[in-house]
Order: sequence, then C-alpha cells, then structure tokens
Amino acid sequence: QVQLVESGGGLVQPGGSLRLSCAASGFRFRNYLMTWYRQASGKEREWVATITTLGDTRYADSVKGRFAISRDNAKNTLYLQMNSLKPEDTAVYYCHRPAGVNDWGQGTQVTVSS
Repeated sequence: QVQLVESGGGLVQPGGSLRLSCAASGFRFRNYLMTWYRQASGKEREWVATITTLGDTRYADSVKGRFAISRDNAKNTLYLQMNSLKPEDTAVYYCHRPAGVNDWGQGTQVTVSS
C-alpha cells in the first residue's frame, strides 16, 4: 500500500526558510515522477513543483526561484526546500504521486506570519 508522509512544516517569519520532507513507501520510489501541491484555507489545491525520475524539475510561477524540489531515491524521500517565504505561501503542503489513483500524503501545515 502506497504511503506518503509529509513532515517539516511549521510557523516561520516572512523571509524565512523551511525544508519539507515526504517519506514514501509501498512503491518503487525511483521509478515515479513526484510532485508537491499546496492548499490554502478556502482555496483549491494548487500544484507547486514536479520532479521527474531523472531529476528534471518544474515549478509554479509563484514559487519559481524560491523553492527547490529534490529527491533522494536511496532514502525514498522527496523534499521541498522553501526559501524567502511569504505570507501567501501559507498552506497545507502535500506530497503527491500522480501515477496513483489517490496517492496523497496527510499534509504538513506551513504558516508564514510575523
């Protein structure tokens, strides 16, 4: 059974940084494209970043230049490094395997506030 467990969220000041992790199990992690999504209160879930099996990355315009998605296939772990955080980055962040029917983690809350 596929399991995705996010961690690393928290409360940070504007301009601060956080590194999110997603521990994956139940599938051959290195063979799958992985993504990060986020959902702010009252808003639709939005795509944030993608990383392919080869390590190619894509980002939403809103986070480009500030966030970096990466993966450690030996550890079956996906990461999202978030720098220069803004209040508008406040959301629950989710790890997602698009190849799965409903392969989402439980989410981790990121709050950017002074």
